[in-house]
Parts: sequence; structure tokens; C-alpha cells
Amino acid sequence: MKFGGPDGELGAAMRYLSQRYTAPCNEVKAILSDIGTEELGHMEIVSAIVYQLTRNLSIKEIKEGGFDTYFVDHTTGLYPQAASGMPFSAATFQSTGDPITDLTEDLAAEQKARLTYDNILRLADDPDVRDPIKFLREREIVHFQRFGEP
Repeated sequence: MKFGGPDGELGAAMRYLSQRYTAPCNEVKAILSDIGTEELGHMEIVSAIVYQLTRNLSIKEIKEGGFDTYFVDHTTGLYPQAASGMPFSAATFQSTGDPITDLTEDLAAEQKARLTYDNILRLADDPDVRDPIKFLREREIVHFQRFGEP
């Protein structure tokens, strides 16, 4: 899931907001701050989508959808984990203090996020899901471009 998986919004926000402290110049710090803050907003969008999709599920739908193991631990509460069930961990993102390494990691992270949104779009047919996912995918492309500027 894009909320807490290794390529999710929580990891991206923490990565960029952590890296900003050792960025070599104010311009890079500003980009990391701006994008890190925006990623927090992306978490809100993804959380709203997940909530809307799960809030009225019946027990039958939960079981048929393979949502039962998640339901046992979290009911339909939002919990930061990957679609595979792996919970969020700070081990999934890097902050090395080396600007070239960190910015290269950030470029790759934005591409992985874009790919995840591409995969969601391949699976989703509900316009109420697809439209915000398309918006988020576009923002990942913009972030990739911004990280390429410094």
C-alpha cells in the first residue's frame, strides 16, 4: 500500500525531511522540505481512499477480499504497511548525509512510487480511486524532475 510500504508516502516524507538537515545548501534544503511536506499530504489522500474503500465492508466482503488477516489486527483502521502486509519500518529509507547519494536515492524513490501508482491504476476501475491516484502519480513525476534540478 502507498501509505506505509517501502515505496510509500510515509517513508518518502521521513526520508526527505531527514535528509534536509545535512543538505549542502539552502536550495536543496528547501526542495527536500517542500517535497517532504507534500508527501505528508499524499498520505492523507491515500488514507482517505483506503478509508472510503473499507469503511462499510461486511464480514463476508472482508473474508472474500483477503482482508481478514489485516482485519484481525486492525479492524478497518489505517495501519502503515505495504500491500504485502509488511509494516512500515524506517529501515526502508535512506538518509546517508552524502548529498549525491541521497539525491540519487530520492530520484529512484520517486520512480518506484510512480511505478506503484501505475500498478494501482492497472488494477483499479473506480474513477473515485483512479482520479486521485492519477494526480499522485503526476506529483511523483514532478518530484523526480525537481530532484534532478540541483
